[in-house]
Amino acid sequence: MSATTEHNASGPESEVGHIEEKPPELGFVGGIGAVALDLVYGGRELYSVFVRTLYYSFRGKKEKGALMAQLYEIGNKSVVFISITMGFIGMILVYQSGLQLQRVVPDYTLLGATYLELLVRDFAASIGALMLATRVGAGIAAEIGSMVVTEQVDALRMSAADPIDFLVVPRFKASLIMTTVLIVWGCTVAFFAGAVTAHYAFDVKYSTFMNAELVDAGDIIIGLTKCVAYGAAIPVVSSYCGLSTFGGSEGVGWATTRAVVNTSLTIIILNFFISGAGFLIFPG
Repeated sequence: MSATTEHNASGPESEVGHIEEKPPELGFVGGIGAVALDLVYGGRELYSVFVRTLYYSFRGKKEKGALMAQLYEIGNKSVVFISITMGFIGMILVYQSGLQLQRVVPDYTLLGATYLELLVRDFAASIGALMLATRVGAGIAAEIGSMVVTEQVDALRMSAADPIDFLVVPRFKASLIMTTVLIVWGCTVAFFAGAVTAHYAFDVKYSTFMNAELVDAGDIIIGLTKCVAYGAAIPVVSSYCGLSTFGGSEGVGWATTRAVVNTSLTIIILNFFISGAGFLIFPG
């Protein structure tokens, strides 16, 4: 009787003792600290993915089949998208520039030369890379994220295979090549689309518009540097977002969104630093 009474008396107390207490709210300062720690942790993990990608690019297994598949996936399947996007952007830029010139000084002699310099130095690489971030970056994050939630990446690790070597490196190499090729192609499409727009909207002759006297070696070097930097950033950031996926199909969708946002932000930041360094080295 006493044992039963003792058990009943201790029962409610034991149940109360097992109730989980809610963690205290962090507050404003604590919230800022938590965000800062998340950024530091994420930056460290992203740096680790980048370094291991570079390492396996030179010391890893060379699989031509995987590289060719990614070249086709990133390059061939993006040609139409880049062509249409850059074509319309080229028409818009030239038309708006022509309208401004018409209001101030109606002289279209250097319209094509100035437009080509801006394309080669900045617009083609930056706009083209942002477009690729939406298609290529989202695809990489979704594919790798699906492999994470279905435990295929864990199977690679159990087989003593690094997922960076098998999943990230082929996409990294393919993106370096095809991003440069696609941006050069997009620049060409945007320039000729602008020439057609200038001809029909402002009666500018093709021979007058197709003027490359303002483009120098510095513009080309800066443009190609941006192509390589963006081509490296897109697969690395997107693969990191895919590898950090958790929570099933909902997590895959969230990883895809993060990949597009983070890759676009990385491209803008890289554009700022490369453009600043370019204007210091090649001020002309």
